[in-house]
Amino acid sequence: MTDPAAGAYRPAPVDAPPPVRTPSGAQAVRRALDLLHCFHDNGPDLSASDLARRLELPVSTTHRLARTLLTAGFLEQDFRTSRYRLGPSVTELGRLSYHQRGLHLAAPELTDLAERTGATADLALRSGPYAVIVAGGSVTPKVGLRRPLHSTALGKVLLAWPRLGDAALDALPPLHAFTERTIVEPGALQKELDRVRKDGHALNDGESAQGVRTLAVPVLDRAGHARFALAVRATPDLITTAALPWFLERARACARALEVLLLAPGERREES
Repeated sequence: MTDPAAGAYRPAPVDAPPPVRTPSGAQAVRRALDLLHCFHDNGPDLSASDLARRLELPVSTTHRLARTLLTAGFLEQDFRTSRYRLGPSVTELGRLSYHQRGLHLAAPELTDLAERTGATADLALRSGPYAVIVAGGSVTPKVGLRRPLHSTALGKVLLAWPRLGDAALDALPPLHAFTERTIVEPGALQKELDRVRKDGHALNDGESAQGVRTLAVPVLDRAGHARFALAVRATPDLITTAALPWFLERARACARALEVLLLAPGERREES
């Protein structure tokens, strides 16, 4: 239509587009952290579409998140394929945490335990519903570090001697069966944890994978909380029922050494 006063053309008014909804600060942080967690399985580099599928978000939203993390160094991108991987900032923080926790001091003890027993020796701590292996023979480029709490000896130890603030057993996600021996009923798992506390160790006998037997003990602080879980893992042919006391003695000796190495003097248990 024409404006008689100005003689200029003005387009007819149109409805304003709906406002773009942006996530709140907390939600944006949560989404960014969830995106980083997409790389936990240690698989190949991921595209924006791969990430969007895992996050159940639009590709455009995922792309914006990825670009922000890329700028901050938490992701890096192969510009030939446009696929993402974890960036140098994650590596830097991971190394800082590794040394701040004193985990570099644990490596010789774990190596010695593995050589003495012929088994794989691992050290783990709890992260939500997972035991995260932070040192030991299972830390390899091809193997993920997270293990479910309910189906592993490491996880049972961390559940049996929980730290302050750890989520209760009933807050765990549904218990998934990995073999026919996996405990999937919360009541049965609670009974198993009662036994673990009574015996002072946990056993995984084919509950997470066939043909694998794992013995785990806690690295306890003065208050009786498991700061870490220590495990030896092999086949039932090596960790036989008859040999369990022998393995248990050596695992407990290593755990006590780790208490001295990894805990501050005021956090350590008194010598028995």
